[in-house]
Order: sequence, then structure tokens, then C-alpha cells
Amino acid sequence: MAKVPFLDLKSLNAPYMDVLKNAACSVVESGWYIRGHFCERFEQAFAEYCGVKYAVGVGNGLDALTLILRASMELGRLHEGDEILVPSNTFIATVLAVSAVGLKPVLVEPSVNTYDMDPKQLEKACGARTRAILAVHLYGRLCDMDDICEFANTHDLLLFEDSAQAHGARMSDGRCAGSFGSAAGFSFYPTKNLGALGDAGMVLTNDADIANMVRALGNYGSERKYVNKFKGVNSRLDEMQASLLLAKLPHLDESNERRREIAVRYCSEIKNSKVILPEIPATPSEHVYHVFVIRLKSEESRNELQNFLSACGIETLIHYPIPPHEQEAYAHEFNGEYPIAETLAKTVLSIPMSPVMTDEEVSEVIGAINEF
Repeated sequence: MAKVPFLDLKSLNAPYMDVLKNAACSVVESGWYIRGHFCERFEQAFAEYCGVKYAVGVGNGLDALTLILRASMELGRLHEGDEILVPSNTFIATVLAVSAVGLKPVLVEPSVNTYDMDPKQLEKACGARTRAILAVHLYGRLCDMDDICEFANTHDLLLFEDSAQAHGARMSDGRCAGSFGSAAGFSFYPTKNLGALGDAGMVLTNDADIANMVRALGNYGSERKYVNKFKGVNSRLDEMQASLLLAKLPHLDESNERRREIAVRYCSEIKNSKVILPEIPATPSEHVYHVFVIRLKSEESRNELQNFLSACGIETLIHYPIPPHEQEAYAHEFNGEYPIAETLAKTVLSIPMSPVMTDEEVSEVIGAINEF
């Protein structure tokens, strides 16, 4: 076992063991396991936490994005073949959601300072059929939402958020990830800042029509049992996961703050000229450090550091080693050049980041990187 694991899920959930057991027992004893009391309570609690009117629990983060886009099409706001602007360095799920419903993903390069979609690149990517922006708060950092919102409004574009990595990220005025656009998708995959013990997801929106449509589409296209108005899917948040997430939600801000403390130590104590550290936002709450990503100056140097840290007993990962346009599934869909995404894929490295990391483990990581 690694001396410093990348993420220890058992330790992450250990502080909540008793409350999780009680929540699970309550679900079993209730006799209702899909879209029941716990799902309703968690939907209400998470919507209130994020400052939006409506929340709909779904099966996972990819389904959340797919259902948002499907709902927008059913409501006549998007049409097959419309173009959606997405980051060129995002996790593949963002792109999959767009193409799964017959829309066309158009890649936008990120800022090398924030790793998020660069608002300055939006104009160049916009075309005659561009209808929406799908902004991704990558690694837990809020995008430049003021500029992106302004661009969307100026160009009459819909704005959606992929908030799968940004639970609790907030601007200085309190606006939270998931509250900026027409709708937002969240994932509660076990490794997330707010993680379930299985797959789970959520759609947030202030639009009742989108909320109702997503709820119907995720329930076989049915608004009433056995009456199928739409060609839907089965994507529902089950009671067990909802109860566990409801139990963990009150601790999210505290765990995010611990992540920020670790990030501050990394940024102030890592002293190695080979390593490029991430930019800390002027408003610390805008970043919840789902992962902490450093960058090297070459692929060779990145790989050497990863191997060195592995030899030191420190686990690392790469988010992400292959950008969407280089994936085999999209081999014939993107004709542009995306040098920033390609460079990042070759040079980024994610080092351990978890609210249950000890100060000693953080010091181990810092010391090893400085020794490299």
C-alpha cells in the first residue's frame, strides 16, 4: 500500500460511519427505495445549498448532462445538429453528453493559468449554428462566469454548467457552482467532494419546465405511471444514495476548507523550478480542489516525476492523459488544432488531495517533490 495514497475512500468516509449506517438502516426500514422521502429531502437540501429553485436526482453525472440537453431539445430550445461549446481539455463525459443527443460539440481551448475554458477563445469558436455553452468547472475551480455569462447573453446562447467537480465552489458574492446557467449537472461519484457510495447525480435549475422535463425523461419519459409521453430513460437517484448524501452534505464546506488549507501549503511550500503550480484564485472559495494539478515543462519530466513519487510511495494520477479530440471514439469529428489541450495532457500531474490527509502526509508529498 502506498505511503500516501492518491485518495483513501475508506478513510474519507470513516468519520461518517455511524451516521451513514443509521441512514442506510432508515432506508431499509422505510420499504421505499427509489424516488422517495430521502431523495426529496436531498433534492431540497442541495438546491437550497446551491441557491437554486429546483433539483432532480438522477443516476450519475453523465446522465445529468445528457438529460439537461435532452430536456432543452424537447422544449424546443435546442435542435439536432446545433453546436455546443465545450472545453477542449475536459473529461470525456462532457463531450459524450453532447453527442449522445445529436448535438455537435465544438471545442474551446482553456486558459493555461486556470485550466478552465478561456472566455477569450469563445468568439473564435462561435459559428452560425452555435446555440449554447457548456462550461466545466474543471478540477473544482469556478470558470470565469462573469465573462462567460456576458458572452452568452450578448450572443443569445444558452448556458449550462458541468459542475461534477465543483460542489460548493462559490464566488465572493455567494453565487455557487450550478446556479449560473439554465441548468447544471452534478456527479456524486464516490471520489467527488460530495461523494455517494455508488453512482449518483443531480440536475439543478431555476427553470420549472427543465426540472419537470428532466424528471419525466429520467423516469422512462413518464409524468404519470405507465403513461409515457416522451422516449425517456431510467436514470433516478435511489433512496440509499440520497440518504447517504443528505448525511454528508452538512460537512461539505468544512471538508472543502481543509482542501484549501492543503492547497495553500502545496503552493507556498513546493519549491522546485521544474514544477508549475496552479494559480490560486483571488477569492479562495472559488476553488474546492477536487484534484490538485501541477504541471511540468515536458512530458518526459512529468513521467519522471510520477515515477519518482511512486518510488517514494506517493500515488499520483493524470487528469487527463488523452484530450477528447484524440480519443478513438471522436477520431473523425474534430478538425481543428488544440495545442493547449494537447500540451496539458502531456504535462499535468495530480498529486494527493483529500480532506482526510494528515499534515504529515502533506509534508511527505511536498518533501518528495522538492527533492525531485
